[in-house]
Amino acid sequence: MIKQRSVNQITGIKSSSVRVNRHRADWRGWKFMWPFALVFTFVFIIPILYAIYISFFQKQMVGGTQFVGINNYIRLFHDQQFWSSVGRVALFTAVQVPIMLFLSAAMALALDSMKLHGAKFFRISTFLPYAVPAVVSTLVWGFMYGAKYGLVGSLNDWLGTNLDVLSPSVLLASIGNIVTWEFTGYNMLIFYSSLSTIPHSLYEAASIDGASEWQIIKSIKLPELKGSLAITVIFSIIGSFQLFNEPSILQNMVPGNAITTYYTPNMYAYNLSFAGNQSNYAAALAITMAVITMAIAYAVQLNSMKEQMK
Repeated sequence: MIKQRSVNQITGIKSSSVRVNRHRADWRGWKFMWPFALVFTFVFIIPILYAIYISFFQKQMVGGTQFVGINNYIRLFHDQQFWSSVGRVALFTAVQVPIMLFLSAAMALALDSMKLHGAKFFRISTFLPYAVPAVVSTLVWGFMYGAKYGLVGSLNDWLGTNLDVLSPSVLLASIGNIVTWEFTGYNMLIFYSSLSTIPHSLYEAASIDGASEWQIIKSIKLPELKGSLAITVIFSIIGSFQLFNEPSILQNMVPGNAITTYYTPNMYAYNLSFAGNQSNYAAALAITMAVITMAIAYAVQLNSMKEQMK
C-alpha cells in the first residue's frame, strides 16, 4: 500500500482515475501476421477460389466461354479415365504407404535403441534421398531400371535372365520403390523425434523390472508413436494422391504406352489443361481430388483421435 502511494505521488496519477478499456480490440498480433496472411491469401486462397469459379464454365468453339453449372462435375463422375487414375493411386497408397512407414518406424527404433554403430551417419544417409529433387531421383532410378542399358540390363546379361521392372505389370511397384526411397528417411526423423521425448530413465527402470527389449518397444515406444503415426499417414496419403513427378518422368523411359496421360489424377489434370485445352474441366477434376483427399485425411485424423483417447 505504501509502494502504491509512492508511485502515484511520483507519477501524479490518482488510482481512481486509471481506466482500462476491456472492450477495445488489440490488433498488435495482426501486425506480425499480415505479411504471412497476405502471401497466403494470394498464393493459396485466391487460386482455390479461382479454380472453383472456372470449374463452372466451359470453353466452346462457338460462343466462347459459357456458364455450364455443375456439368463438368457430372461429366467427371462418368469419366472412366478419371476413376481409373483414382483407383490406381488408391492402390498405390494402400500398398506403398504401410511399407514405407513400417521401414521408417523400424529405422527410428533402431536409432533410439542406442545400439546402432555409426548412428549419425545412418541418420544422415537415410535422410539424404529426401534432399534430392524428385526429378533427379526418378531419372537416376529410371536409368537403373533400364533393361537394355541400366543396372537391371547388366544383371540380366550377367545372370542370363530377362527381368524388366518397367513392364506394365510391375511398373506401379517400381514407382512405389522410388517414392519409398525418397520419403522413408523423412518419416523416420518424425518417428525418431517422437521417441526422443521419452526419458531414457524409463527404459532403465523397465529393464531393472525385468522387461525385455521387445516388451519395452511394445509397452513404451510404440504407444508414443501413435501421434506421429497419424501425422505421417496423413502426409503420405496427401502425397500419394498428388503423385505426378515420378510417372511423368518415367513416361519417356517406359516402352510402349504403359504410362498413359491419365495414369494419375494429377497427370490427367495437367494433360487436360495444357495439352487438351480443357482448363475448366481440369479445374473441376482438381477440386474433386482435393475434396476426396481431404475427406480421407480427415477420416484418418478422426480415427487417430479416437485411438489416442482410449
